[in-house]
Amino acid sequence: MKLLLKFNLMFVLVFAAGLAATAWIARDLLRANAEAEVVGNARLLMEKAIASRSFTANQIAPLLQAQMQDTFLPQSVPAFVATEVLGELRKTYPEFSYKEATLNPTNPRDRALEWEADLIEQFRNSTALNEYVGQRDTPVGRSLFIARPIRITNPACLRCHSTPDAAPAPMVAKYGNGNGFGWNMNEVVGAQVVSVPMDVPFARAEKALGVFMSLIVAVFVTIGVVLNVLLWTLVIRPVTRLSALADRVSLGELDAPEFQARSRDEIGVLADSFGRMRKSLVQAMKMLEG
Repeated sequence: MKLLLKFNLMFVLVFAAGLAATAWIARDLLRANAEAEVVGNARLLMEKAIASRSFTANQIAPLLQAQMQDTFLPQSVPAFVATEVLGELRKTYPEFSYKEATLNPTNPRDRALEWEADLIEQFRNSTALNEYVGQRDTPVGRSLFIARPIRITNPACLRCHSTPDAAPAPMVAKYGNGNGFGWNMNEVVGAQVVSVPMDVPFARAEKALGVFMSLIVAVFVTIGVVLNVLLWTLVIRPVTRLSALADRVSLGELDAPEFQARSRDEIGVLADSFGRMRKSLVQAMKMLEG
């Protein structure tokens, strides 16, 4: 097997191993960064919902308190406002979602689904658990969600959710007296759930991986071509010429031309050694002839 072929086989093996290791590590890093981006987006939406709740409770609800005596205005309810505000976002980004999932809600649209009810039970069973991050499959693809407990810490909430008799009459007239009551202080009644799609960030990660690996392949191919040219120019061609000259001398062509080696590297040293050996051989032949 020729030297150049051996070199290229070894180079390809090293290249393949390095490429596989690089792809494995880069893919994990890019997917981890994509997941961190998704979590960051979900937390941003959660904070927006919390800000909407706080703004409604502190500034909107007091302004509508008088009107609430005659007409129930859901715009005074923090949970309703947060859901509506993030609902506007879904008009542009339908894959994003926010829900105040509740086991016993006043508004039927807030009733917890089975998987959301399981989250609420986890928050109920662990008072130290303030946030839960998970993934689930949805009709639009894989989705990451962040959930936080809805805990009754404000006594004002019980005015609408303790008993139907204590609740505002307009609210009871609108939603009835069968749901949304019996809540207690410090009880976890639901969970704020933000869902963010993972397909788009992961698709970007895969695209970035493809570009990165293409660049790596291009660099390795370029290095391989350059190394082959250098190996041929600096090693294989001089050694081939020197080998051909040695064959001629071994067959008795003592007048074969000298091998000109201008370099001072190992090839140059080998050429000088061959030249000295050839001179010694010529002198020995002359002595034998004499």
